[in-house]
Amino acid sequence: MQLEKKNFGSPDEVRPMADKGRVELIKIGDGVVGKVTFEAGWHWSEHVKPIAGTDSCQVPHLVYVLSGRQKVVMDDGTELEIGPGDLAAIPPGHDGSVIGNEPCVALDFAGMEHYAEPQ
Repeated sequence: MQLEKKNFGSPDEVRPMADKGRVELIKIGDGVVGKVTFEAGWHWSEHVKPIAGTDSCQVPHLVYVLSGRQKVVMDDGTELEIGPGDLAAIPPGHDGSVIGNEPCVALDFAGMEHYAEPQ
């Protein structure tokens, strides 16, 4: 690792999630950080499942929410609502959807290297 600085104004890669969001990726240090924008109406099973090809999201997330709200539902039915200022650890095996009319914008520090990457 070396001393390094990057900015989401010039991400290394941008991946669209159908018409309801995008993932902006920065490769820095030994990892990848994603700035994820989920537009109002975004639902993982509609907008990422066709890209991922799995029944639920199998990527772990360590996410910090900047704005908006999201509901996460685990495969076992456990639910969690996250919003501005929340830091959440989300294990594999979940679905998610935006709550309300405001986009949900978050920074994700885990599992972003291949998230929403076309197969």
